[in-house]
This record gives sequence, C-alpha cells and structure tokens, in this order.
Amino acid sequence: MSAILLKPEAFQQASPTATAVPTPRAEIIALPPKRATESQLVKRLNSMFVTVVPPLVVLALMLLAWELACAGPKAALPAPSRIWAEAHDLVTQPFFVNGPQDIGLGWRVLTSLQRVAIGFGIAALVGVLLGAFVGQSVWAMRGLDPIFQVLRTVPPLAWLPLSLAAFRDSAPSAIFVIFITSVWPIIINTAVGIRNIPQDYRNVSAVLRLSHFEFFWRIMIPSAAPYIFTGLRIGIGLSWLAIVAAEMLTGGVGIGFFIWDAWNSSRLSDIVVALAYIGTVGFILDRLVAFVGELATRGTATA
Repeated sequence: MSAILLKPEAFQQASPTATAVPTPRAEIIALPPKRATESQLVKRLNSMFVTVVPPLVVLALMLLAWELACAGPKAALPAPSRIWAEAHDLVTQPFFVNGPQDIGLGWRVLTSLQRVAIGFGIAALVGVLLGAFVGQSVWAMRGLDPIFQVLRTVPPLAWLPLSLAAFRDSAPSAIFVIFITSVWPIIINTAVGIRNIPQDYRNVSAVLRLSHFEFFWRIMIPSAAPYIFTGLRIGIGLSWLAIVAAEMLTGGVGIGFFIWDAWNSSRLSDIVVALAYIGTVGFILDRLVAFVGELATRGTATA
C-alpha cells in the first residue's frame, strides 16, 4: 500500500526577498503493509479442535480403563474389544432388514424418533399455549401451578397402564407417555418467561393498541423465547427417556424393545451398542433444539 505524504520542509516560509512562494514538492513514500489478521477458517478449526479433542481423549481413556477392568475371563461385563467382535454388525450395518423383527438399529431408532416427534410436537404446542395462559393470568397461576408441580413428579412408566387402558394400543400409548412426561417443563418455563416480561413492553402494546393475538405473537413469544427453549430442551430429553422406557414394556420394533429383547437373550454386547445409539441420538436432539433456540433468540438461550 502506498500513500502520498508531504514533507514539512515544503511549507517553510520564503525569505523576505523572495517574490514567489515555492511549489510544495510531493514524494511517494511506501508504507509498511497492513498486518494480516487470522482467517475465519483458522478460528473455526481451532474452536472445533478445542471442542472435539478433549472429549475424544477422555473417551479413549475410559475405554482403556474399561478394557483393562473387564479383560479377565471372570468379568461380568464384556470388554470393548469383545463388544466389537460380537456386535460390530450393529454399528457397520444399521439399516439391514432380514425380517419383521430382525432389523438394524438405525430403523429401530427412526421408529422411536417418529413417536418422539409426534408426542413432543403435541407437548410443545400445548405447553407453550397453556404456559402463556398461566403466565398471563394470576388466578390461573395460583390454581394450576400446584397441580402441575404434583403431576410432573409422576414417573413416566406410571402413566403407561392408564394409557394402555384408554387407547388399547401400544403406539398411541407410548405417544401419550411422551406427551405427559415432556409437557410439564414446557408449561412451567413458558409461564415463568411470560411473567418476567418487562412492564414497559406491556405499556408499549397498550399504546399501540395491539390485539390479543398481536400481543401474543409480537411481544409475549419473543420476550419469553429463552425460557421457552429451555423448557423445550428439558422436554426433548425427557421424551427420549420416556420412549425407551415405554417401548421396553409395550414391545414393537423400537430401540427400547430391542434392549429388553437383548437382555432376555443374554446379548450384553448388543445392549451396550444400543445404549451408545441412545446416548448419541439424545445428544443430537438436545443440540438440535439448542441450535434452533439460538437462532430464534439470537444467542440469548444458549447453554
């Protein structure tokens, strides 16, 4: 980069005897190049390295300790090397189909996710609407909040006999268990978010004469969004826990029934692989809801 600079000597006053002012002389002086900044790609790679490498190191150490502890012939649990030898096909071929019940873990996970999507979707819709009503009304908060606090402590499987008696089918019963388990944190967090809306926002809506729907859509939901997505993240985790437990008792082709069937057949290696699938899918679901919440709230709902 170059620039034109004027030397100070060019502006010195002429002697009294001079009849004309000398013309300023301009010289081109090369400036040092601007220091290059670190590229965005390098920053992202560095952030990915810091985020990914430490968990991988810890996982490797845990697997090593597990291998050493269970390497003996009298070990009750299989070592990682034995699990890979006995159940590596469940990892390398997750989408095989050899019969109605002999299918890969990938298909079983997708079946469970379909039920979770339906149950959690209904819970999210009902939870946000009911939470907004409870948070907006003092009388509704006083009347319904104690009931919500009691019902949310009921274990998921305790609802299963009632759902089976009501629906007389395993699929809608499992969906109901997902709904009734995940709806409470969504309601409670939404209600808290609505109650914490600043009074200035309410005053602005009164000045603008917004309708109830406009106030709900333009002010209530954006203001309470961090609380809502916190409840949704808790709800999606509970949904995934509930479907696995429900499928153990209702049967079918879901991941929960696979674990129960593997236990009855004494296939401990298959159970460990299924647990790895469950944990990985649960983590992905949580991060997915967190990512959507970050986009919706512009970073105010990140964990």
